[in-house]
Amino acid sequence: MTYALFLGCKIPYYVPHYETATRRVLGDLGVKLVDLEFPCCGYPMRHLYFRSYLLSAARGLALAEARGLDITTPCKCCFGALKRAQKFLADKPELMAEVNAELAADGLNYQGKVVVKHILQVLHDDVGLAELGRRVVRPYELLRAAILYGCHAVRPSEVTHFDDPSNLHLIDDLVKVTGATPVPWAGRLSCCGAPVRERNEDLALATIRKRLSEARDAKADILVIACAYSQMQAEWAYSLAGPPPQREFIEGPVLYPQLLGLAMGLSAQEVALERNTPNGEYLLSFLKRD
Repeated sequence: MTYALFLGCKIPYYVPHYETATRRVLGDLGVKLVDLEFPCCGYPMRHLYFRSYLLSAARGLALAEARGLDITTPCKCCFGALKRAQKFLADKPELMAEVNAELAADGLNYQGKVVVKHILQVLHDDVGLAELGRRVVRPYELLRAAILYGCHAVRPSEVTHFDDPSNLHLIDDLVKVTGATPVPWAGRLSCCGAPVRERNEDLALATIRKRLSEARDAKADILVIACAYSQMQAEWAYSLAGPPPQREFIEGPVLYPQLLGLAMGLSAQEVALERNTPNGEYLLSFLKRD
């Protein structure tokens, strides 16, 4: 299976370990990733310059469509922005015509054929849980995971179609296949605070610290994340934390491809655990020993 990889703007600069782990894990599972010169997904402009947002998103969609490729992205914000754009363009033919008139200058035309999936959907639905189970050679033992689902993937569900909105299970399934145990906790569907960070840092920091405290209260060892913004938020909180005796947090945030990659037998370096804040190599102690 082949997808155009839409990394978005944040991951290459702020969360490069997410890109490293994503490319390595999907590659090992036989998912071919094609790099295109994608523009911004348009999300930062959505509430200020709606047509600019729509044009930027449509340009990315049209680029993939011109190559006959579907899109997968590790960024839940980009995922949500592209899915919303597809919905807007499908519902408003006049917007579709307006956007295509702009895209024509670059020889592009968006027809609404490209499929957009988050990488977790590719792992869950395309690779499949049975194959993932066969590829897990070093499952975790006694690892309790608090899963932060992420706002942009699950809301609005009638647009994103990320998971069953009445029974979210996709990320739980993916965590269970590694041997880790998802724990019920208060912040599972809550915000990480990223949307307010540029306007109110205190509120943004308090929000992610509340999530981390909720995860601690649930006796989780780690916070499992598959969102660039949530990982940035959690790592920011840890970068400001005091030494372990004074801090109230759990071991740390882990990106799902890192969690899966280690269980597949990849090394800590191959999934870039040393780039996490704090260093994610504590995960090694939870792997099953022979």
